[in-house]
Amino acid sequence: MEEEIQFEMDAAKEAMQKAIDRLVKELTKVRAGKANPSMLSSVFVEYYGAKTPLSQVANISTPDARTLMVQPWEKNLIQDISKAIIDSNLGLNPQNNGEAIILAIPPLTEERRRDLVKQTRGYGEDAKVAIRVARKDANDAIKQMQKDGLPEDTAKRTEDEIQVITQKFTEKVETVLAEKEKDIMTV
Repeated sequence: MEEEIQFEMDAAKEAMQKAIDRLVKELTKVRAGKANPSMLSSVFVEYYGAKTPLSQVANISTPDARTLMVQPWEKNLIQDISKAIIDSNLGLNPQNNGEAIILAIPPLTEERRRDLVKQTRGYGEDAKVAIRVARKDANDAIKQMQKDGLPEDTAKRTEDEIQVITQKFTEKVETVLAEKEKDIMTV
């Protein structure tokens, strides 16, 4: 019975950690006014008839805080990459110098910053929901074990432990969100 309880708690922790990891990944896509190669992670280029991630057909670098440079490995891809960036609705205007594509990252307006903060809070809420679902699944499994003979005091203690774990992961979400919001609101 102890092994089953530990298994359920480990499964809940793993699900909660995945929610945090997913949140961090989503937040890297939110533009905070600084150039970051991960901003282009959602861009796919038509490459020999297949949709290919931009990072697999070009080198993406940041010469400075407000500029991204995309250096294709094959020069004939420059037009396709420009089109893919425009079609991705990232709000970036590619400049082609014949060798590479230069993307100037425009500074964010105060209104846009507030919108981005709302967007990040939405991602945070999604992560919290996933954490609560993991808690519910673990508690349901404990209740089922209780029906199968787990003592009531052990079940209650385990549910309390699961609640403590849930609170820790929820606090992690708040910490990650606070860092991203500070990053977004910093001019």
